[in-house]
Amino acid sequence: MKHHLDFEKPIAELERKLEELKQHPETHSLGISFEEEMRTLEIKLGVLKRQVYSDLTPWQRVQMARHPRRPYTLDYIHHAFRDFEELHGDRLFGDDRAVVGGFAYLGGQRVVLIGTQKGRDTKENILRNFGSAHPEGYRKALRLMRLADKFGLPIVTLIDTAGAYPGIGAEERHIAEAIAVNLREMMLLRVPVVACVIGEGGSGGALGIGVADRVLILENSYYSVISPEGCAAILWKDRKASPQAAAALKITATDLKNLGLVDEVVPEPLGGAHQDPIATAVTLRDTLLRHIAELSAMSVEERLKTRYQKFRNFGHFTEPAVDAA
Repeated sequence: MKHHLDFEKPIAELERKLEELKQHPETHSLGISFEEEMRTLEIKLGVLKRQVYSDLTPWQRVQMARHPRRPYTLDYIHHAFRDFEELHGDRLFGDDRAVVGGFAYLGGQRVVLIGTQKGRDTKENILRNFGSAHPEGYRKALRLMRLADKFGLPIVTLIDTAGAYPGIGAEERHIAEAIAVNLREMMLLRVPVVACVIGEGGSGGALGIGVADRVLILENSYYSVISPEGCAAILWKDRKASPQAAAALKITATDLKNLGLVDEVVPEPLGGAHQDPIATAVTLRDTLLRHIAELSAMSVEERLKTRYQKFRNFGHFTEPAVDAA
């Protein structure tokens, strides 16, 4: 069943009319050429789609990133990777199903793949904890990264989480420490690391697998220190200010690229990745392979130095002029 966001309703209405016309042309033609009527509607639909999707607000981009039909990590594994062999557990506490990872082929390139995974229905969301990882999820990710480092395999991470799980159990098992260790250790990995935000990139939960030589983002994804709802609740004391917060946070792919916080925006089909998951996966695969090839051509020392400098350059500040007197 199709799901349409509020701003997509005019598009949905035209699509409904076009579908009705295809199914029952005799009730709609009224003396007008059936083919001509179809062409007119299709042209109007194409124009409307381009108008709507080429001028999305930051809040609408957030809604697109959360679309229930948007491809998740396992979808990209199916369409862009092959021979995926999933590995489980952190060897310390347990297996967090919100994080999936293992060995795979990306084209002809062997890689270690790690990603956050949401669920499609209530049962799967409970299994995946809505894509919000516990400490053992980040420790599992780190275990796989160390395996990649040991065997000289590039690392690919796919980020799609509203944030790490903030529950009591996660705090008891030191979620902040698990993320902090990942930040430190990812900075020191000797193999190429490429991360891509494929949906939501929320807070430290995203950054816990996001320290990479190249950080990519799909066109309708977002990456932020806090969700628009959380920001609105803190600054405006009202979650209804979420659209205003989304604009102020500069969290869209275009904003992030302009600020130098991501290295490349990966284009999506018109209307979002869910309109053509296979085409999106192919584009992502080719983009990942290109970046891995570029990084593999660098020496380990050059790669480590460039990665360190990349994150040191984040953020800008000014100091007031000091009066010489």
